[in-house]
Order: sequence, then structure tokens, then C-alpha cells
Amino acid sequence: MSLKDKLLAQRIYLLLGSLFITSLVVSNLIFQKFFYWYPVDVEVFGSKLFEISVGILPYPITFLITDLISEIYGKKRANDVVVAGIFASLFSVGVILAADSVPALDNSPLNDETFKFVFSKTIIAVGSSMFAYLFAQFVDIRIYHFWKNLTKGKHLWLRNNFSTWISQFVDTLSIISLLCYFEVLPWSSFKGLLISGFLFKVLVAFFDTPFLYLGVYLFRKRFKLKVNEEIDLT
Repeated sequence: MSLKDKLLAQRIYLLLGSLFITSLVVSNLIFQKFFYWYPVDVEVFGSKLFEISVGILPYPITFLITDLISEIYGKKRANDVVVAGIFASLFSVGVILAADSVPALDNSPLNDETFKFVFSKTIIAVGSSMFAYLFAQFVDIRIYHFWKNLTKGKHLWLRNNFSTWISQFVDTLSIISLLCYFEVLPWSSFKGLLISGFLFKVLVAFFDTPFLYLGVYLFRKRFKLKVNEEIDLT
């Protein structure tokens, strides 16, 4: 690979990493707002089928990005992005704590009580999310590469969906369990939120498969990569 192509590949990797980190941090900041998406009017264990947090909207993007990075840049580069996301989330908690410790002015659009009400549970959310996210992402990457090696780089749809489905169930189960344990969410909503959250992520994983195929196709065409060949940035 020429130096020009390697520099371009590095820039794209940084862009994908930025999108990953942004999606992760934003999902932790906005999670307290819930909405009801109703393609079908069905209740599961007393909760609407797709009664979910808005924090779930950007979160599946992180799994699409790690699958794309895994496919093109390899397992190590995907793990590096995951670790960077953890540090970014912890840094965001530090910023929120610093902002919360500063007293608001009388004419501030947000007073101390409102700010605390909105962001007080972010620390618990980030802590819970970090445990679930760290576990789920590494599960996703390991399963993805297991199927990639087993199929010798073929059947992209298989490793994309199977790795994401399993890791998303692990993620959904972990984070909802922790949020209920810390009384951020009521235990009465546990089963409904678990099923709704997981099924929503499964649908997203199914519909993002064409985008993964498109991304891999563009990478292979631009950098002249063979099937199962990865870009070495070193």
C-alpha cells in the first residue's frame, strides 16, 4: 500500500473512531428520555413492545462501526476504539461532576436543581453502561472474528448479525439489570424493557447489514483489498 493510501486509511479510521465515541457518549447523556415506537400495538409484561430509551438510538451505530473496523482494520484496531470509548465516557462524567459543582447564577437558563435533575443519574448510567458496553463489545468483536476465521472471510451477513445479536442481548440484559438495581428504573419494567430493547437492536442489526456490505465494498474497491485481507496501519 502506498503512503498516500495509508494516510487516507488512517484518516478514515480516526473518523470512524470519532463517530463511535460520539454515539457512545451521547447515548449515556440522553438515556433518561423514553419514547414509544409503535409499528404494532403490543404489550410485553405490562410494557409496550417498543417502549425504549432515546439512548438506544445512537448505540447500535457503535456495533456497526466496530464490525466495519474489525472487517477492514482487524481485531486489535477494533479493541483500541472500544478502549478509547471507555476513556471518553469516563471523561464526560468528570466534566459533568465539575459542572455540577459550580453554583448557577440567578439568571442562568438552568438552575442547580434542574441541572442536577437532568444529569444526576448520568454517573450511574455511565457506570452501568461501561460494564455492559465493555463486556458486550468485546463479545461482539470476538464472535465476529470467530465467524470471520471460520468462513475464511465469506458470508459477511452471518458474522455481522450473529455477533451483534448475541452481544446486544448481553448489553441489554446487563445495563437494564444494573439500572434497575440502582433504582434508576423500576423492576416492574425489567422484562418489558429487556425484550423491547433487544428486539429493537435486532431489527437495527438486520437493517444495518446492507450498510456494512456497502462500507466493506467501498473499502475493498478503494484500497484493492482481497476477501479477508485487512489494512495494516503500522
